[in-house]
Amino acid sequence: MTTLRYKDYQGSVTYEDGTLVLQILHIGDFITAECDSAADAPKAFEALVDDYLATCAQVGKEPNRPFKGSFNVRVSPDLHRRAAMAAADEGLSLNAWVERAIAQRFEIASPSTLRRTG
Repeated sequence: MTTLRYKDYQGSVTYEDGTLVLQILHIGDFITAECDSAADAPKAFEALVDDYLATCAQVGKEPNRPFKGSFNVRVSPDLHRRAAMAAADEGLSLNAWVERAIAQRFEIASPSTLRRTG
């Protein structure tokens, strides 16, 4: 699978039965299109996103952006314990510690990590 980005949307490109299939990811709707060549995929994805946004506007629907800021992560019990201990050592909640780790991965500031647990 290859991914594409346009207007803050991400899409996948997969090869199925001799055709490239494009899909907008991370939305509640199932929106796909087909494309004949890899060179055409970026433009086809842009058209797919633009059509999705235009359709949402036409029917009075907010474009579905399902990210609410919380998600469950499953890790090994040992990693969970080690992260919880590291967070406590730094005076942070486990949530704030994980948020900071993700923000550091993307090299962005994370204001909520400034809150301390105690």
